[in-house]
Amino acid sequence: MIIVMKKGADKEQLAEVKKRIRELGYKPHVIHGETRNVIGAVGDERGKSVLQALESMPGVENVVPILKPYKLASREVKPEPSTIDLGGGVLIGGDNLVVMAGPCSVESEEQILETAHAVKAAGATVLRGGAFKPRTSPYSFQGMEEDGLKLLALAREATGLPIVTEVVNPRDVDLVARYADILQVGARNIQNFALLKMLGRLDKPILLKRGMATTIQEFLMSAEYILAEGNRRVILCERGIRTFETATRNTLDISAVPVLKEQTHLPVVIDPSHATGHASLVPSMCYASVAAGCDGLIVEVHPHPEKAASDGPQSLRPAEFAAMMKKLQAFAEVAGKKL
Repeated sequence: MIIVMKKGADKEQLAEVKKRIRELGYKPHVIHGETRNVIGAVGDERGKSVLQALESMPGVENVVPILKPYKLASREVKPEPSTIDLGGGVLIGGDNLVVMAGPCSVESEEQILETAHAVKAAGATVLRGGAFKPRTSPYSFQGMEEDGLKLLALAREATGLPIVTEVVNPRDVDLVARYADILQVGARNIQNFALLKMLGRLDKPILLKRGMATTIQEFLMSAEYILAEGNRRVILCERGIRTFETATRNTLDISAVPVLKEQTHLPVVIDPSHATGHASLVPSMCYASVAAGCDGLIVEVHPHPEKAASDGPQSLRPAEFAAMMKKLQAFAEVAGKKL
């Protein structure tokens, strides 16, 4: 249910409504609007009719059912797009276009520092890099783990770029949160609900990647797990889905951008590197994604892709990334975004 407060309702009235929602066995989530506040009451769907009585409380304008199965992610609760602070003065959402760039895996101090300086010079505002790497084969490079996190922190200190990195195991959440500005949930963990709940208790942005065979509704329900625990700073990432096509690593679902924009207020990021699997295709997919209305891109960049420990074929060289960023400016302007 959504409890819509009257314009001008005071803090005491808001507090009383929140208190009553808790007494009824539901969890209140306040969304502050420009002219009025609304409260999302989340809990057992079977008894939600008892919340209708809240209409009689002082300061309440009306009580409206939320029709979508995902409540807090829905535009029914928050019609206007969310803007999320990523740290370092970087905002995503609204008319901001954020580019996150860096290597698939952190491999050495020299590699991550060279890449960080290069992507910043080209216009990226967030540094990506994997310290923990979930791989299909148990024999593949699994990442440098905490040593990789330390190198990412070193790169942040050298460049001022906030860092995004993946957390794979619930037991590592606190460790990764000590270093990272943004925690990424990979495609394989999209329905690791224990992990999502733990991330929901953090006060840090979460980049949630769509699973390889995840529907839009399932994607948003996973986001709901994080939101329901109190963390409102969720960013959705489309990274391609698995289809019958073999020409690309995955199939980039560009239509997911306008669909998500219709259904949720959360920012949407595109990962063209994992979607295509080929560096030559990445720039075109970046342009198309911005034209479709995305809020950001996350692109793999490596100074020596031929020597990369993971995902070299889909990684742009720094010069290629810089050339793409120059051309991307025109697409951003047409889409009404600030790069």
